[in-house]
Amino acid sequence: MSKAFTKESDGDEDDELPPSLKLPAGTKNYITPAGFQRLQDELEQLWKRERPELVKTITWAASNGDRSENGDYIYGKKRLREIDRRVRFLRKRLENAHVVDPATRGDCDQVFFGATVTVERGDGREATYSIVGVDEANAGCGLVSWVSPLARALIKARVDDSVRLQVPDGWEEIVVLDVVYRAISLSD
Repeated sequence: MSKAFTKESDGDEDDELPPSLKLPAGTKNYITPAGFQRLQDELEQLWKRERPELVKTITWAASNGDRSENGDYIYGKKRLREIDRRVRFLRKRLENAHVVDPATRGDCDQVFFGATVTVERGDGREATYSIVGVDEANAGCGLVSWVSPLARALIKARVDDSVRLQVPDGWEEIVVLDVVYRAISLSD
């Protein structure tokens, strides 16, 4: 059978995701408005800008003759598959997204999705984390996924509560100092 009629992958796109981007089975894809907008922007960039330009390049490369040794054609087709895979992923994520705006939450001293939490770590240093969706997480910027061990330990905690977090070398006691709900910036 010709390769033109076979699928490259029969698996679900989620099988190819790193564990940090997988959602627990049966859960909603919670996301902040900024995270939702970022996914929409990426989808638009890929679908309306990059893909059409790439199709033009592939068409030009295909018109040059022998495709088996045509680098522009081979690379273009490979990149097109990558873009199409990412577009399918983004559309699925956006379709299943449940947007939660922490700025509309109001006064609440308990930690839930969208909270910005200041804690005192076990070593005495203070740290601030915002609990965001799996597609928005960036630990270096203090953005932790709601399915991460840290966020799971903090969920439902209140100001002055002490929670235990399992770390590689045992357990760490974390004290919640402050909980606020505000718009979250996804600075890279």
